[in-house]
Amino acid sequence: MTHLYEHLGKVFYFIAAIDKTIHKEEIEKLKQIIQTEWLPLENSFNEFGDDTAYEIEIVFDWLVANEWEFEQVISDFKIFKQEHQHLFTPEINALILKTANTIASSFSGKNKSEHVLISQLSAILFQ
Repeated sequence: MTHLYEHLGKVFYFIAAIDKTIHKEEIEKLKQIIQTEWLPLENSFNEFGDDTAYEIEIVFDWLVANEWEFEQVISDFKIFKQEHQHLFTPEINALILKTANTIASSFSGKNKSEHVLISQLSAILFQ
């Protein structure tokens, strides 16, 4: 699950950063949905005893701090999904899209770039 959460941190960062600005509302919504939805989802823990779902937040925060380039995010995520189909249950897929939509809608609604990115994400998840 750790690798899934790392990829999701990148995907959610991409959604927040697609308009070249990451707003505090986007960060707050991501942290909120991690607490309320991702943490209760399953019970895996990292080597430090922390819930592995925190990897989403850890990767996201690191990318924000380092102004990371995100050109390969979607293609890397697509390859990861193809190689790890068993991780992508209907519940996980729905929560990925819910999180993406929540981030995109958190600051003055979704823009065209966010709509396109979420459509691409949906196509990957439900192909």
